[in-house]
Amino acid sequence: MHHLVRRPTAILRCLALLLALLLPVAAGAQVQPPGLAGQAGPRGPAVGTLPTLLGAAADTITTSRAGSATAAEGGPTAVGPIGDPARAAGPATVVFGAALFTRAPPSATDTPNPNYVIRPGDRVSVTIWGFIEASAVGVVDPEGNLFLPQIGPIRLAGTRAGDVQRVVEAEVRRVYSQQVQVYAVLLNASQVGVFVTGPVRAPGRHLGAGSDSVLDYLTRAGGVDPGRGSYRDISVNRGGRTVVRIDLYRFLLTGQLPNITLQEGDTIVVAPQGAMVGADGAVRNNFLFEVNGRSMPGRELLSLASPLPSATNAVIRGSRGGQPFARYATVQELGNLQLQDQDTVTFITDSPAPTVRVSIEGSRIGPSVLIADRDTTLCTLLDYVAVDPVLANPAGVFLLRPSVAAQQTRVINEAMDRLERQLFMSVSSTTGVAEIRAVEANLVSTYIQRARRTRPEGRLVVMDRAGRCADVRLEDGDTVVIPERVQTVLVSGEVSVPQAVVWRPDMRIPDYVRAAGGFAERGVESQVMIRKASGELILEPTEGPAPGDELIALPRLDPKNFQIARDLLNLIFQSALSARVFMN
Repeated sequence: MHHLVRRPTAILRCLALLLALLLPVAAGAQVQPPGLAGQAGPRGPAVGTLPTLLGAAADTITTSRAGSATAAEGGPTAVGPIGDPARAAGPATVVFGAALFTRAPPSATDTPNPNYVIRPGDRVSVTIWGFIEASAVGVVDPEGNLFLPQIGPIRLAGTRAGDVQRVVEAEVRRVYSQQVQVYAVLLNASQVGVFVTGPVRAPGRHLGAGSDSVLDYLTRAGGVDPGRGSYRDISVNRGGRTVVRIDLYRFLLTGQLPNITLQEGDTIVVAPQGAMVGADGAVRNNFLFEVNGRSMPGRELLSLASPLPSATNAVIRGSRGGQPFARYATVQELGNLQLQDQDTVTFITDSPAPTVRVSIEGSRIGPSVLIADRDTTLCTLLDYVAVDPVLANPAGVFLLRPSVAAQQTRVINEAMDRLERQLFMSVSSTTGVAEIRAVEANLVSTYIQRARRTRPEGRLVVMDRAGRCADVRLEDGDTVVIPERVQTVLVSGEVSVPQAVVWRPDMRIPDYVRAAGGFAERGVESQVMIRKASGELILEPTEGPAPGDELIALPRLDPKNFQIARDLLNLIFQSALSARVFMN
């Protein structure tokens, strides 16, 4: 027990130094080489041209289900339009057309437009100068005339507001043939009271000009209630009969709105909301659409929702006869279906791309991005990548794969979780041991949090020691790295002076260690490994490193007294290897 209490200080010092390896973490990771069964001989990059690897455009692969897919297929996705990257994914919650009534209501005293037809009660300003001078502001009387002194009545009822100047000037010149100038303008139209009723926010009588549109009066009434009112069935009643029916969808989609002049006592009636169908997913218009009737043809929803070109399938959810209903269909099949009230249609991309995008890094000649058929293998791709055989190291080619990096991150985090549980659930036999373990727990917990920031690079070893390529199928997003040919060996880890040493064919492992100043305090000859340029690890090397290899002197640590120390040591080396970090 005394020995157990005496050793933790030294062990903690070692652990702190080892865990410090994780601080300058670089993004990266590695895996063991895949099997090379069936390889007839060495294959690798060759100098040459780069023909296209794309297949025929019609060779697309489609699926007919909405479930999970392989990593190559990518699975069903619903991506929003590129012009609206901030749009949240999920079912539609906004009714199509609700944005019409988000502005403030127009003022009832706004000057009428030039097409307004003058009616009794409108105010007109007339100014005459030259041979005579006169100025008057008059109101069009119930007979439709404007009376001007020394001129008499002028018929203005039925005249467009833009034609007032021409009509008044013509009448004045009939009386005064001498040179006179006339300026006439409609000041404001008489206000009319229009009733707005139905599912609107503020039903009642609202004042405005007769030239105001139905939209202006609906806005004064707070707009159509998006939860109860209809945007497709709005009527204007006059004298007990319907004058016109309005479908706001025609205005929203084509700009068509009935040209009607509202009169005193007219009533705008908003009908109750009809059936609703929602569209979401890979569409430009993520809205709830009102059905003009009891059901909506699928082709009408396609026109309203405007699916993205990438949308291939649709998931329809709703109810039929009081029972849940769901159907999976292609976009073409959707056009022939009838959609019912409260149906939701999610447009997705469920057809895997026929190609994959692969990046080329390192010592290459030619483009840095290749588009290949989705079943293309690495060896086939490398046959079309041009390299300079003097500068490139074909035997050191490796892959960086995002899916591998994600797996390594998950494994490391799971190991850290197990270590934390063991660390905080350990039982101490004495008070002294408990105090020591408390100090250990604080130290280890701090460095575990730092270790969680390790970002593996996802390195996939694809070349064996003979330089033969593993014919693995490429995935979208893969990066093929072709390292440059070098004549040095990097010596790192537990050596006095980590540095690059020039490779010589007659040098052995001890020679490289001596060139780096020999082993440090924690270094030992039996704890040495070699990392090949391709990422392959040789834990018990019997031969010296090759040019471009990395010779790593591992630290010596005796974890026999603490299981936690043993687990922590394993975690340190796993994280360091995945991130390619080894330094003194």
